[in-house]
This record gives sequence, structure tokens and C-alpha cells, in this order.
Amino acid sequence: MRKLTYYIACTIDGFIGDPEGDAASMYKYVDAPYLQYMNAEYPETIPTQARAAVGIDGDNKRFDTVIQGLKSYRLALDVNVTSPYSHLREFVATRSLTVSPDPNVELIADDLVGRVRELKAEDSPLDIWLCGGSTIAGELIEEIDELVIKTYPQVYGSGMPMFGAGFEPRDFVLDGVQTFDNGVLVRKYTRQR
Repeated sequence: MRKLTYYIACTIDGFIGDPEGDAASMYKYVDAPYLQYMNAEYPETIPTQARAAVGIDGDNKRFDTVIQGLKSYRLALDVNVTSPYSHLREFVATRSLTVSPDPNVELIADDLVGRVRELKAEDSPLDIWLCGGSTIAGELIEEIDELVIKTYPQVYGSGMPMFGAGFEPRDFVLDGVQTFDNGVLVRKYTRQR
């Protein structure tokens, strides 16, 4: 069974963006040592258009599939990129976008959980990356097997939470923490079932 990994950036207080979802204030923490680590450990999460510029090529290491919501996907569409992760199979969960703007992007309008379960059951050595956002993570919370949380040294006070879900404790086991001099932490957790 393949894992669904929620790989996400957030503030110390658990927000992935401001109330509209903008996380541009976090970009200043993407310095050379941090970027080198992320490119080596999670190369598939670099958009296709930027991979060559940062020296990434070749086979995928961790993921062969990405799932995101329309708000996350809209960031690419707004700069006329219809397949931001063309090196992966791309899925966008949306009820408002009815026709995919790219043949590599499959839209999921209904039964997101069922479609993710189908993807997890596929025979592949690589896993599935849940790119965001909050609403999609909330819908898929019971399907998430792993968290990779890039925590930036900022406090928002309010904004878009990591999970748009109701209250219910769910346990994870800490697998490791990578720290950087710029104050960023990358924590990896596995779901305790």
C-alpha cells in the first residue's frame, strides 16, 4: 500500500498561509543550505519549470503522484502554467473547475477519499504527495500516513490552518527533525494507527 504524505510549509503556530492562503512571507527562509537539503530529499516537490535551474533531473525519488486543491493549483494557473508538476501524475480536487486545462492534470470533482484510496492501492514503489491545501487535507485527514512539516520561524496569529477539519485527536510518531541555521525545522511524522 502506497503512503499519502502531506508535505507542507507552515508557521510556528500551524498556519500554511494568511487568511487568503498567501504564504509569500515564508519565502525569505529558503536559503542555500535549506534549498540544497530539500532538493536532495524531496526533489519531486520542485515545480517542473524550476528543476533544471536547481540541478534536478532524472527519476523520481519519493513520489510519482501529486494531489492538490484548486487554490494551490491556481498559483500555477495564474502564471500560465497548466502542469506545474508534469514530472508527476497530477490530480486537482475541485468542484468549480470542470475541464482540465492540461492533459497531465486529472480533476477530481467527487469522492476524493475514494479516488485517493484507489491511488494508494496501486502497485508502485513511490508514494503520493498531498501538496495542499487546508480543505483538501481536512477531507483526507484519515488517509494521511505521513507528515513532512517545514516549519518557518514566523507566527501569523490567524490564517489558513494546516487542516481544515473538525476537532478529533489523531496520533503521529516523530521520525526525525532536521534543523537549519535560519530557524527552519523539517519534521517528519508517521501516522500511528
